[in-house]
Amino acid sequence: MRPLVSGKQRALFHAKRKNEEAVISEQYRMIGTNIHFIVGDKKSNAILVTSPRKREGKSATAANIAVTMAQQGNEVLLIDANFRNPAMHKIFNTPNIFGFTDVLDGNVTFEDAVSFPKVNGLHILTSGTVPLNLTGQRAGELLDSVKASYNMVIIDSPSLLEANDSKILANICDGVVLVVKQNATSIESALESKKILNYAQAKLLGVVLNEKN
Repeated sequence: MRPLVSGKQRALFHAKRKNEEAVISEQYRMIGTNIHFIVGDKKSNAILVTSPRKREGKSATAANIAVTMAQQGNEVLLIDANFRNPAMHKIFNTPNIFGFTDVLDGNVTFEDAVSFPKVNGLHILTSGTVPLNLTGQRAGELLDSVKASYNMVIIDSPSLLEANDSKILANICDGVVLVVKQNATSIESALESKKILNYAQAKLLGVVLNEKN
């Protein structure tokens, strides 16, 4: 599995000191640059960020990648597809009244559900509140309808070994970033995740190694 770069699990907006923020920011800029090199010059891509299991840093990684890409002048959409354990509305302190599941269920339009945090170029589609059995067709249609408006779509998903939704999303995305945690993620879990992504016919872009705090 190709390493993208190692990174701190803490988010940029949780850094306590300027020098800490600079180090974390540079690490995520490297990840964003490496993703661009791997996916090539395609105008718009949907990238899934997932991990083998819970609490390995995937949500913080997805948020940081989205923020740093937006800070580099890209139009970025960040989708919280982990609707059983959502995190993005908490990270960005934005309401989760309507979101991903509500749009897929046809209860609200994408334009009415998307929110705008205080980061230029970044839009967020929170998880939503409607219980949903995810299907690739509906999620794929949503991605197809919004991708042309953004340089990059970043999707935070459930962990691969604990939910089927990630397999469905991996199949319809242009690439997958797998997040593992130092001294926490087992080799067996990482290899099983790679096997699942292969079975889902997903393109594994690389791996982010989070340092254990």
